[in-house]
Amino acid sequence: MSEVTDDASSPVPAEEPGGQVVPLLAPRDGVPDVVTTAEGVAKAAAALSEGTGPLAVDAERASGFRYSARAYLVQLRREGAGTVLLDPIPTAADLAPLAEVINPLEWILHSADQDLPGLAEIGLAPATLFDTELAGRLAGFERVGLAAIVERTLGLELRKGHGAADWSKRPLPDTWLNYAALDVEVLVELRNVMAAELEEQGKSDWAAQEFEHIRLAGPPRPKPDRWRRTSHITSLKTQRQLAAARSLWQAREDLARKRDVSPSRVLPDSAIIDAATKDPRSIEALRALPVFGGPRQRRHSRIWLQALEDARALPDSDLPPKTPPFTGPPPASRWARHDPDAAERLTAARAALAALGAEVSVPVENLVTPELVRRLCWDWAAPEDGDEAAIDRVLEAGGARAWQRMLTVPRLAAALRAAAEQKGSGDD
Repeated sequence: MSEVTDDASSPVPAEEPGGQVVPLLAPRDGVPDVVTTAEGVAKAAAALSEGTGPLAVDAERASGFRYSARAYLVQLRREGAGTVLLDPIPTAADLAPLAEVINPLEWILHSADQDLPGLAEIGLAPATLFDTELAGRLAGFERVGLAAIVERTLGLELRKGHGAADWSKRPLPDTWLNYAALDVEVLVELRNVMAAELEEQGKSDWAAQEFEHIRLAGPPRPKPDRWRRTSHITSLKTQRQLAAARSLWQAREDLARKRDVSPSRVLPDSAIIDAATKDPRSIEALRALPVFGGPRQRRHSRIWLQALEDARALPDSDLPPKTPPFTGPPPASRWARHDPDAAERLTAARAALAALGAEVSVPVENLVTPELVRRLCWDWAAPEDGDEAAIDRVLEAGGARAWQRMLTVPRLAAALRAAAEQKGSGDD
């Protein structure tokens, strides 16, 4: 394994092909005790304040088990201070001293957008950010999972463990805590390697803009008509059945939120579809269906039956349409039939962006979001002040960063002009 330096400006070569990969099995300083008290928080804050450099951060949630995206364990590591494992549930009201120390720092996270919203809920938010997963994407790495990047750059093997476990469980097993501590063990070294890689490729400014965008993005907005994502919803044939599924989905959502339990653990999608199809009209008929007769579901029978009755009572005017209304362009697969010119623009734009992505070794979706490209091509009308100025306005309004617009606007303008010229020659 090549030597790793602590200087972010010093190039750190990746592991030589065929070099030995060393398993990373335990933290170098051992697994610390979990901080569960206000006194422990104050001591951790004092220790971290004595450290130097950026802060490695990770958080473990209970996705698939809990409704909320809250953090159930927070891992912190800083050079000179070691690792802190924090239980934010009993300490939620005591985190001000920690926030005072760590919020002004640069944080290093992997896939930061997954953890920042939950950390913000407990008053923890970085002044600046370095996202090692996003750095890997911008650097053109084919595999950007934490284990893959650590192996490629540091020659260390981070073995898969308990990332999908129920981290709301108490007490947390020792093996889980070992896994959690390892997730921040080498993030500082990894950040330095990736910063050097980005600098060598001339992408440091691109990365800085992306990191700041992620830092300020906040939690994602809920998508409309989320109930339509129920598995096998397309098997329902009538609007009344769709209304029943929607009503059951909302009742499940309310119950899951109240109990802080994953919706799928309250009632599986298959049961929603089954009840919406068969429309039971009594508790006995409902309990005769698979799942609803089980001991966990029987106590909620009145809730499910009421949801079905509410859907049944809706006037026809309030029934959901069979297909969701479009809030933007229709699916691209329909463009050739509805607007062949737009379809030609989209084909040309995609080809141009694919070529650009290959040239700069950045995935196309990181150059500009596919949805923004679709909107541009669907709504496009040749402007009076030049294609590039108009495209830049559209991309900027859609949230594209300056580096993205600098790269993509000229290519998109050329693609749209070529599509228009091809149409013109075809009309002649």
